[in-house]
Amino acid sequence: MIDRPSTPDLTAELVTLLDLEQLDTDLFRGHQRPGASARVFGGQVAAQALMAAQRSVDGPAVAHSMHAYFLRAGAETHPIIFRVERDFDGRSFANRRVTASQRGATILTLAASFQRPEAGLEHAVAMPDLPPPEALRSLDLLAGDYADRSAQAAAFLRRPSAFDIRPCGVPAFLQTEPGAPVSHVWIRLRGRAPADPALRRGILAYLSDYALLSASLIPHGVNMFDRSMQTASLDHAMWFHEDVPLDDWLLYSSESPWSGHGRGIGRGVFHSRDGRAIAHVTQEGLIRLRPDLAPRTTIPHMP
Repeated sequence: MIDRPSTPDLTAELVTLLDLEQLDTDLFRGHQRPGASARVFGGQVAAQALMAAQRSVDGPAVAHSMHAYFLRAGAETHPIIFRVERDFDGRSFANRRVTASQRGATILTLAASFQRPEAGLEHAVAMPDLPPPEALRSLDLLAGDYADRSAQAAAFLRRPSAFDIRPCGVPAFLQTEPGAPVSHVWIRLRGRAPADPALRRGILAYLSDYALLSASLIPHGVNMFDRSMQTASLDHAMWFHEDVPLDDWLLYSSESPWSGHGRGIGRGVFHSRDGRAIAHVTQEGLIRLRPDLAPRTTIPHMP
């Protein structure tokens, strides 16, 4: 039996993370997960920065794009301060810049653009034809397959999560044989999804940093557990197209068109179960082979 907290509590914890405390006009404080003591998950900082920007935008405008740079690793033992700059407010669009700092040092900068609802021409590339989530196993159920091969991988798969994640095939972050740099996972929020469209975008921004760089390791036959890999998100861009249907399954497909010079590119797209393109993501990250480092002893964060 897997011992994990009740799933509604995990969802409520995630929503609480994105409910920032307002300290002053355009100045907010983001709190951390209770009892956490590791490096802050990059998706958390980006999502909190997006929510800080959203809090300064009036009316029905919601985020349609965000661009973030990860400058320093944050610690889960301290709160994060978010300062918003109001660059532009127009009839259709508004632009904001956010600086996230911790203990006096900037750890992330983010620019975001918001748009009022508007109709327009529509097209999208079709969603790939893949097995439905009901035909696949969740990560925690896959843990037993890796218990004899990698204790760290098994521990990672068993970590509590607010999301039910079901990979199509071997998870990209566990592949050990060279292959095509593509990955597909079905994801659904375990608890009740919030009704607020802006908060749904914040949750998707949080989730978008999940294993996105892993596809860039697949052609090289390495993963985050079997080598002394130094990995980190460097910059992250996201475009939101539709309201996020968090109460149903989303397909997160990612690919890596390039890697080199210790860096890799990951591109991803979220599709709703009925095939609508919900959001696109692009990230560049550090994928540095460091045989001089000791093997990884900490377990990466599970969203």
